[in-house]
Amino acid sequence: MDLLTDEFFMNEAMKMAKIAFEEDEIPVGAVIVCRNRIIAKAYNQTEKLTDATAHAEMLAITSAANTLGSKYLNECKLYVTLEPCVMCAGASYWSQLGEIHYAASDPTRGFSRLAERVVHPKTKIKVGLMADEAKMLMDDFFKKLRK
Repeated sequence: MDLLTDEFFMNEAMKMAKIAFEEDEIPVGAVIVCRNRIIAKAYNQTEKLTDATAHAEMLAITSAANTLGSKYLNECKLYVTLEPCVMCAGASYWSQLGEIHYAASDPTRGFSRLAERVVHPKTKIKVGLMADEAKMLMDDFFKKLRK
């Protein structure tokens, strides 16, 4: 039985999001998979690194490119717990990610709210896997922050 399903990989991204939550970072986690193997894991670290660009996706894309020794990730899949922002979608465009799977939508800052396409035309987008869990983690984070 093959345990390396989309659910398995999104669950790994959720583990990264939970680390971010514990470190008082916005709880977004990402993993990049190439040929059914995780080659990069990351979570938001904007506070820790005092870097507004240290989103989970950006860190994972950089790590994956370093692992493969290539700036192009067209054979790779990104699993991320929240819809990528425009910056992260742009990075996915330039790295030519093969697929993006995101859990929860982000109607305020997510890339899909834009009329023009900001991800590479060949990139497949899959939405909603573990969306409820990702949204709950995000809601819990902001409740904790407001206390």
